[in-house]
This record gives sequence, structure tokens and C-alpha cells, in this order.
Amino acid sequence: MKSLFAVALGFCALASSTVFAQTETAALAQSTFDGKWSVLIVTEQGNCDRAYRYPLLIQNGNVLYGGKKNFNVSGQVQPSGAVVVSVTQGNAGAVGTGRLNGKYGSGKWEAPQGGCSGRWQADKRG
Repeated sequence: MKSLFAVALGFCALASSTVFAQTETAALAQSTFDGKWSVLIVTEQGNCDRAYRYPLLIQNGNVLYGGKKNFNVSGQVQPSGAVVVSVTQGNAGAVGTGRLNGKYGSGKWEAPQGGCSGRWQADKRG
């Protein structure tokens, strides 16, 4: 289950389970950031798996998990590229924050219950 903590990046990866309220301006984020993203999660502190790569999907500015595992991912991308994501599986969870810029992004993640934290990098794949 420690790999879940690495997922939080995934945008990734994010400061709480807070999701930004959608506004009419979110339509700008939709056209810019919607699509398939590949996110590299790297653990820098704690006893979690060192690194993983996960697929994420952004639809209408909402961040979703794009893979087959049973993770709950919720998040929002603002028109500015600011992203907040929450990842949970059972009682475990992680949060992350960061910024997307064009076809790339980066930020930080933290899994307080697991004592792990690190960074994430993302690139748009479609």
C-alpha cells in the first residue's frame, strides 16, 4: 500500500482534499490542460516506494486517475495551471499541489499518515 503514497503526486499528486470551485473561467483550463498526462512520482522523504509513473486524465479541468488500479483521485486545474489533487485508497491518502505549464508540470506531494513526501513531474501525452 506504500505505493499509494507515491501516487499522490501524481499531481499528482496536493495540500488537502480541497478542490477548487469550478467557475466559468475554468473553460480556459479545459482547452489548455484537458487530456492524458503521465506523472512521475518521486519519494524524497520517508519509507515509501522510490518512484512510480502513473497515468492521469484531465477532463473539463478535473483530475482523474487514468489507470486500472482502484485509487480515488479528485482534483482541479485552474486556468492559471495551479493544480490541487487528493489521492485515497481505503484509509490511506496523499495530497499534492503544483502547476501545469503548457505540456509539462511539477509540484510537491505529501502522505502525512505514511510519513512520506516528495516531488512530481508531469508531461502531457494526448
